[in-house]
Amino acid sequence: MIEMLLPGLFLRYNYYMAVIIMLIGLYAMIAKGNLIKKIIGLNIFQTAIFLFYISSSDIIGGTAPILTSDPASVYVNPLPHVLILTAIVVAVSTTAVGLALVIRIYEAYGTIEEDELIAMEAKE
Repeated sequence: MIEMLLPGLFLRYNYYMAVIIMLIGLYAMIAKGNLIKKIIGLNIFQTAIFLFYISSSDIIGGTAPILTSDPASVYVNPLPHVLILTAIVVAVSTTAVGLALVIRIYEAYGTIEEDELIAMEAKE
């Protein structure tokens, strides 16, 4: 029974890696108290989404979408790759805005630890 499952597990290992990386990023966003570490966790999570999306668009035996003389050739759809490029730009922008907010929070409160910020807000 297990011999039948192993080829399927190793055939799509990139999906499992995407889920593992996604869980690492989710853990960093939830469990860490430092705002910089939360932003790094968000970036790890986004990278896992990119990996998953690109992995799901791959076709075994597919070639680049360039017209050739062979009408029977299988092409990989370029649209997911273009969408991921756009998502990477959005991710970099989100990171920049998040880091700018962290700098402002540090200037205003003198800390970037979530626990200390909540304690300061409770005192006011």
